Amino acid sequence: MTQGLTVECQIRFQKGRRGRKVIRRRKPEQKPDRPTGRIPRIARLMALAIRMDELVRSCEVRDYADLARLGHVSRARITQIMNLLNLAPDIQEEVLFLPLSSRGNDVVSERDLRPIVLEVLWRKQRVMKLVQSK
Repeated sequence: MTQGLTVECQIRFQKGRRGRKVIRRRKPEQKPDRPTGRIPRIARLMALAIRMDELVRSCEVRDYADLARLGHVSRARITQIMNLLNLAPDIQEEVLFLPLSSRGNDVVSERDLRPIVLEVLWRKQRVMKLVQSK
């Protein structure tokens, strides 16, 4: 004796080409596995600077000028990005792990960090960071 197989799913009717009815199967609602939002631009730039530094150190790329040619940007822009590596390690970590942005402008921009990046002493960088965040 064979038993029948029953399949249950939700369907919806839509109008197709020239007014014909088309049956579409509804996709089950899925919860996102990861949080919604986008990674802040400055965090992506920080990660890019770290990766580009690895490329230069491993001699896969000769210098910043090669990076600029590969990335189709100016050498000055590469320098701005690479200057992020001058930040204190704890500030770099904070930048890399900034919360996701859901809408609007990011909390921290690269332009905000430029004066801090120019400071050589990490102790002073930390003080400047605290002053800017207040």
